[in-house]
Amino acid sequence: MADTPFALARAFGIWLTLVAVESLHGVMRRVLLERRLGDLPARQVSVLTGAVLILLVFWFTLRWLGLQSKRRWWGIGLLWLTLTVAFEIGLGRAAGMSWDRIASDFDPRRGGFLGLGMLVILVAPRVLADRRGLIQDGQRTA
Repeated sequence: MADTPFALARAFGIWLTLVAVESLHGVMRRVLLERRLGDLPARQVSVLTGAVLILLVFWFTLRWLGLQSKRRWWGIGLLWLTLTVAFEIGLGRAAGMSWDRIASDFDPRRGGFLGLGMLVILVAPRVLADRRGLIQDGQRTA
């Protein structure tokens, strides 16, 4: 992926796909899980199912970005992490959530496991790129 607006647009398009999938996932959580489990347990379970969805989205879309260096894959993960955290915070604030409520989603001491999902977003592009043979210049690990 050369440093061009087109390449950045592809990375942004993949991120938008992730946001769409995870938004539908959030709706399904509210409709199917919250009624049965309650709010916090439903959010906790959905971090695990959300992580699976993140991996699937990346698995099927990373080829679109082509061969990249390890450093570039880490940069892509950091970009997606930054965009996702900003989206989560912005959406939470737009929905009227307090800063404390938003922070609780990221705080394992308070039952929030969203930080684990964010870790998956950061690490998955680099790890999956290696598995898919997308590491440039013979930089693939064993």
